Amino acid sequence: MATFKQTITPNLWFDRQAEEAAKLYTSILKNSRVGKITRASKTGFEIHGLPEGTVMTIEFEIEGQKFIALNGGPLFKFTPAISFLIACNTEEEIDAIWENLSKSGTVLMELGEYPFSEKYGWTQDRYGLSWQVMFMGGRTMKQKITPALMFVGEQCGKAEAAINFYTSVFNNVEIGNILRYGKDEEPDKEGTIKHAAFTLENQGFAAMDSALEHDFTFNEAISLMVECETQEEIDYYWEKLTSDGGQESVCGWLKDKFGVSWQVTLTGLGEMLQDHDKEKVERVTDAFLKMKKFDIRELMKAYEG
Repeated sequence: MATFKQTITPNLWFDRQAEEAAKLYTSILKNSRVGKITRASKTGFEIHGLPEGTVMTIEFEIEGQKFIALNGGPLFKFTPAISFLIACNTEEEIDAIWENLSKSGTVLMELGEYPFSEKYGWTQDRYGLSWQVMFMGGRTMKQKITPALMFVGEQCGKAEAAINFYTSVFNNVEIGNILRYGKDEEPDKEGTIKHAAFTLENQGFAAMDSALEHDFTFNEAISLMVECETQEEIDYYWEKLTSDGGQESVCGWLKDKFGVSWQVTLTGLGEMLQDHDKEKVERVTDAFLKMKKFDIRELMKAYEG
């Protein structure tokens, strides 16, 4: 179970399969549950294309860690640039998880023995989402599932810069063990990152470089959502994460200078959008669809009417 207050939540963009995926993941992994659902309103149909009342987002927890699945449509597809590493305590556990996640999916690295682990595998599940499973042996992990960022193509070699950037933006940070490529490990450049662990807001992340030829990179299919209590917080994260070449988008979305997608949002916005008063939901939806960076005063004004 997660032992931290989760501030950064992975947001997963599905093509109308969010509810199905959430139910699958919570059935495979322990300490899991399906949470709150936000349904589409009339407002914004021309953007999201969802009939009123259908599931727009669904929150779920797996191994005590929160995720959000979004019915975003076919626009963005998952890539292995961001994957989720599951730390397993027994070989039986890793076998069961692997069997369920790899079923009808695409294996990227076969489940087997590697120099870094007695048992490890990397697969894309039936929805295209990437998972790594690793037998940890006697090692203890405070976090069961770790988001892993892989820097490829134009971003290859920038993993360390990204870690330094993220740990300068967030609080409660730590840079852990860094394993680097040696001079004979071509095509990767000596000194770039083979694997590194770091912590943001007491949450564990991993990063790596890969100079192999890949036909993917970061995109909006996976974004990292930062929940903020105040306008000051929203302004801070928006400014920091869009600095030095980042890109503003709409509805609280942005890309940082490495191409990683983030959402900077208001804590409690989900509750507004789940309100039983349809008129309130319509007003709030109409308000945030017109925004890039969220304006809490305008959102509350819309909610209160």
